[in-house]
Amino acid sequence: IDNTISALEEGALFVILVVMAFLLSIRASLITLVAIPISLLVAILTLSASGTGINTMTLGGMAIAIGALVDDAIIDVENVIRRLRENAARPPDVRRPMFEVIFDASVEVRMSIVFATAIILLVFVPLFFLGGVEGRLLKPLGLAFTVSLAASLLVALTLTPALCSLLLTHSKTLSQREPRTVAWLKTLYRPPLEFALRHPWLVTAPTVLLLAIAAAGLVLAGKSFLPEFNEGSLVVNVATVPGTSLEESDRLALRVQEELMTHPEVAAIGRRTGRAEEDEHALGVESSELEVRLDMEAPARLGRPTRSKAELLEALRDGVAGIPGVVSSFGQPISHRIDHMLSGTPSGIAVKIFGDDLTRLRGIAERARAVMAGIEGVVDLRVEQQAAVPALTVDFDRGALARHGLTVEHASRALAAASLGLPVTRVLRGNRSYDLMVRVGDDEPSARAIGNAFVEAENGARVPLKAVASIREDRSPNFIARERAQRKINVTCNVAGRDIGSVVAAIRAAIADGVDLPDGYHVEYGGQFESAAATRDRLLLVGTLVFVLVGFLLHLAFRSSRDAVFVLLNLPLAMIGGVAGVWLSGGVLSVASIIGFITVFGIAARNGILLVAHIRHLQLEEGVTDFFEAVRRGALERLAPIAMTALSAGLALVPLALRGEDPGTEVLTPMAIVILFGLLSSTFLNMIVVPALYLALGRPVAAPSTEVPA
Repeated sequence: IDNTISALEEGALFVILVVMAFLLSIRASLITLVAIPISLLVAILTLSASGTGINTMTLGGMAIAIGALVDDAIIDVENVIRRLRENAARPPDVRRPMFEVIFDASVEVRMSIVFATAIILLVFVPLFFLGGVEGRLLKPLGLAFTVSLAASLLVALTLTPALCSLLLTHSKTLSQREPRTVAWLKTLYRPPLEFALRHPWLVTAPTVLLLAIAAAGLVLAGKSFLPEFNEGSLVVNVATVPGTSLEESDRLALRVQEELMTHPEVAAIGRRTGRAEEDEHALGVESSELEVRLDMEAPARLGRPTRSKAELLEALRDGVAGIPGVVSSFGQPISHRIDHMLSGTPSGIAVKIFGDDLTRLRGIAERARAVMAGIEGVVDLRVEQQAAVPALTVDFDRGALARHGLTVEHASRALAAASLGLPVTRVLRGNRSYDLMVRVGDDEPSARAIGNAFVEAENGARVPLKAVASIREDRSPNFIARERAQRKINVTCNVAGRDIGSVVAAIRAAIADGVDLPDGYHVEYGGQFESAAATRDRLLLVGTLVFVLVGFLLHLAFRSSRDAVFVLLNLPLAMIGGVAGVWLSGGVLSVASIIGFITVFGIAARNGILLVAHIRHLQLEEGVTDFFEAVRRGALERLAPIAMTALSAGLALVPLALRGEDPGTEVLTPMAIVILFGLLSSTFLNMIVVPALYLALGRPVAAPSTEVPA
């Protein structure tokens, strides 16, 4: 949480610097920045009322939104100041009242503000359709983002114009020319804009090429469920042969523990060998779970070279692999639990082999393990421990039971008393109560002891169990795993140095080519990749519906399908930078990256609305009849608010984008990188390509006639 709060504070500082640099007015900056604390306060109160509270994900939603919270106020304040300056430049006898200028300036951008923010809120709708682990993680983030953004819109529509009327009417900034920052940007922007307007296809062709490259990059990117967490600790699962005694299992686990402690990064280890039979994750005594706390800076303090986490894990795996008689897998506490929920195993990938015969299942599993062993990126490969262990088999003779006037229930009760024991009462010890168990026979149940146990009938007759049952020493599986009432065995592994999507694809191909499945046997694949695919499909379906709704809203706003399409051009323009961000951050597309694309699409649409709406305003309200001039002037006059909103939203994400190694920000960093790079591409191309295409393919908008027919 501390890391996320720091990113939030640093992002707010960037926003303040951007606003001050563009407006160069303390009063104007204050009016704009007041949206931040009010919006965040509303978000916190809403989260508290909903029972969500403050956590890493809700703070992350606010950190991502921090730059966008001032966007609506920026647009309003910038337009008010521009109109007040224009009014102040007029002769005194034709100047309009300041209240009227402020009112008209706010109304002028009101439609753009409302529709732009509504679209950003709409594109977040798919987030609330997520289920499972991803829904629990990301819904609080979406709630914090949307509530704070909706609050900022309310502030921009009410408080911002009121503060403009109160603080700007006598401000010195009205007598000054536009800030040097804005003038400098316009000087830089004017030549490429005019070139693009005169040669639209020369700027469109490279953009189309970049879009094709981005689409290919999106397809070729690796796939994963969630980014790898940096929890500062490990969970190491160690297992030996089923049937191993507790003493031997403890000895082997202690050897593993001692091997791990030879690495300076290992600060402390806690171990659990075996779990109770009624535990949530019951394990035999042949299994141990070690919780390892890491201190990655310890080697530096000892004067030794530091290692990355990947290098440390490789060294730990190599060390444990040298201990005979054990198999191991490495994970992290939260990741470990997520894997358990998704696949039922403590590993990222589970190959589930279903069939009836346990011996054949084990043989198929060993062949699958052999072909998976040669796949790059596969680590911690293991077949579910299943072996024949000593057992006593008791078969009741129903005929003999009937001859003695006994039932299976009588015999079962005697068997339980001789093996497990029967509860006869409860005893109190302090404030806790315990079952008092009574067991007949020897301390260690044996065939002889169980056979000599008496079965007592209702009439008091007593018959030894061996007279009514066949009791023999046998061997049976230590356990039989089932799913949907079918027998199965799991081959599990984790992934290192490669994305999980490509590893799963390689495993599928290897098993299809190298493992022959008899009739009645089949393979299923489970793990994080399964949830990732389901999440992508759900987001794609709901996102398509939202895209159609966004198009309808834009058509409703502009009463022109053509203008709506020009606004939607910002979505593929944003994808160019977003895909570049994915590859610069490792080339892996996760659910967090997808949410980043959703966010940047909404923010990019806002820029398109501002541009197209102002071009239409110049023609409809200000009488600019030259279409070229309307587009050129509209782009120049909207440069400042678009640059300000993009810079504030983008720079506010820089602290998050640079904190990928900090615990608590692992999910937020890929999201921030996609948004940041998507904003860079969409803002630049929106100011160059969209005006050029609008001039080439758009249509002038005629101002409504004011003549009264004769």
